[in-house]
Amino acid sequence: MVHGYANRTLYINLSEMRIQSKPVTEEMKKTFTGGRGFGLWLLWNATTPQTRWDSPENELIITGGPIGGITQYPGTGKCTVLAISPLTHTVCDSNGGGYFGPYLKFSGWDALEIQGKADKDVIIFIDGDEGIVRVEEAPLEVLDTHILNRQLTEMYAKDEEDWRSISVISSGQAADHIPMCGLNISYYDPKRKDTRIKQAARGGMGRVMRDKRIKAIVVRYSQMGPLSNGPAKPELLRKAGQRINREIALFDASQNDMRHTGTPYLVEIMNRFDLLPIENFRYGSHPDASRINGEVWKARFDTKYPDGCWYGCSMSCAHSVPHFHLRTGPYKGEAVRVDGPEYETLGAIGSNLKIFNPEDVLEISFYADTYGIDVISLGNSLAFAFECYEYGILNKEITGGLELTWGNADVALELIHQMARGEGFGVIVGHGVRFMKNYFVEKFGADPQLMQDIGMEVKGLEISEYMSKESLAQQGGYAMANKGAQHDEAWLIFMEMVHKQLPTFEAKAEALHYFPMWRTWFSIHGLCKLPWNDIIPESNKTAKEPQKVPEHVENYTWLYEGVTGEPIDIDGIILQSEKVYNFQRLFNLRLGFGTRKWDRPPYRAMGPVTAQEYESRRERYDEQLREAGIDPTSMTTEEKIRALRKMREERYEQLLDAVYKRRGWDQNGVPTLETVRRLGIDFPEVVELIKKASQQKN
Repeated sequence: MVHGYANRTLYINLSEMRIQSKPVTEEMKKTFTGGRGFGLWLLWNATTPQTRWDSPENELIITGGPIGGITQYPGTGKCTVLAISPLTHTVCDSNGGGYFGPYLKFSGWDALEIQGKADKDVIIFIDGDEGIVRVEEAPLEVLDTHILNRQLTEMYAKDEEDWRSISVISSGQAADHIPMCGLNISYYDPKRKDTRIKQAARGGMGRVMRDKRIKAIVVRYSQMGPLSNGPAKPELLRKAGQRINREIALFDASQNDMRHTGTPYLVEIMNRFDLLPIENFRYGSHPDASRINGEVWKARFDTKYPDGCWYGCSMSCAHSVPHFHLRTGPYKGEAVRVDGPEYETLGAIGSNLKIFNPEDVLEISFYADTYGIDVISLGNSLAFAFECYEYGILNKEITGGLELTWGNADVALELIHQMARGEGFGVIVGHGVRFMKNYFVEKFGADPQLMQDIGMEVKGLEISEYMSKESLAQQGGYAMANKGAQHDEAWLIFMEMVHKQLPTFEAKAEALHYFPMWRTWFSIHGLCKLPWNDIIPESNKTAKEPQKVPEHVENYTWLYEGVTGEPIDIDGIILQSEKVYNFQRLFNLRLGFGTRKWDRPPYRAMGPVTAQEYESRRERYDEQLREAGIDPTSMTTEEKIRALRKMREERYEQLLDAVYKRRGWDQNGVPTLETVRRLGIDFPEVVELIKKASQQKN
């Protein structure tokens, strides 16, 4: 390791059974930095505009980043997974914790790219201690994560003391059948003597993995130490680490209590501000939400020992519920550990389905994880199907006798088990919201406009669990995100709705430039975002822009210089991200997407679709009409809905114009030639793409 880089990537072609080392050039570092940037560049060169998710040349890429793997600062154990997605058909990236990203890099590889398809199930084994890479025939029948990851941990370790040296990536049996499956990344918890998991869940990477006949990827590295990353200036790492660790020790308990509650603390806040999704995002609050809020989980989490998912992470927010007894499915009666639930889980399979029983939430969460199913896509897809059942678009004959009614946890579980078995109506739900919208129109005569309006997905990716009806900035954050509607790119709902910091289109556009670029930087470097803004330093009280947490931004400049030896400021950070972000936008353009028409959310993310929704917040919506100069007094509810919709859709188009201008894109959402030249990504194929897009528009 030299200053955060192994300076080579690992290429495996499963069709040819070929293993190859590729160099990382200085030009590659200069342009793409690492992490997601490296992954996009490798995938771009491996594929063509005709490549689809199940094409042999599509790659599964896993990469960390130059800062990732340090032990002096919390949240540095992330990896990013990339592929052309079976859900979105565009380039999708998903990040996950655990040990795999750092172990892969310390084993000598800045990225792993896997191409082709094996003839039979295989395991890829990367032994960083011995300097060996092997592709082996998979020896085990089981696919489900909670069993497989533990078995492989024991199988590939030298002895019990070596278990912590192993990290396993797998999916689960549902990934053989449905596209909404992600990857489970293991780490061994020596205090609890258990194999734990984190997820890179979004976009269907587990489906790509299983299509390539990969049962698991195993990495072994046992030489962990504070200098494993080869830092240039370790004193800067210590300086940053000491500052934030002191803040966590002093303030965490009185702020978000990440050490004991974790992200479930958000349930109460979102419910209070009418931002918690209820019934497929129809409503934003419910009186029963208190049954799954942070205090409920704080009492159930096993916090006897620290809960970090990487060495030295003092945030310790990777909580779990031990000894949970399952009541359904193939493991009925067994006691298991359930990792999480996180806030997104509680929003997706809890409040959005009106399932407020903690026992049911844990059962669904466990099976989603072990089967490899992304809970966000799962929850939104179930909620969409439940609402269609309510409207009579679906019936018991179509669903195989199942009553898809709100709060029906038994039906939700049966559909999940069907996804894992590859049978029944569950497989249709498991293909996601975009698929169901078209399927229900073609097969059951559903109204296409209604399907579009209530289908909570953008670009084929189901929307994260925040109600954005009243937050124009969050609507843009979801809909303009490169990979589809995911909060890790632009989470602006609090800035706009609670702190009232984005009053103008210009302010919104600036936020929708800065924050997606800032957040992209974390995926370039192998970092978790939670230490940035889930602990707040005292200096934030007098900061000019507190939403940016400037003291923590300074910490990251120290980390970058500490690892690489190169000084950087916030402008340099944003520039690194702009290169990667704009290149991903152009990659999507190459695949037939990446323009303005793909940047629009479903209307329910913008406003009330049905009379029922409008009437539930009538005073709010009537007042908004009056503010726009429209007297709602003599209007029917349907007329008011149409007037409000026209106003909100026009406002959203104005937002697109403002954001595109700020980002250096044309009015069709394509980066201009001037922008790509400024960023140094004006490769010949990129230039031709932009010129072609301009000609087609004209």
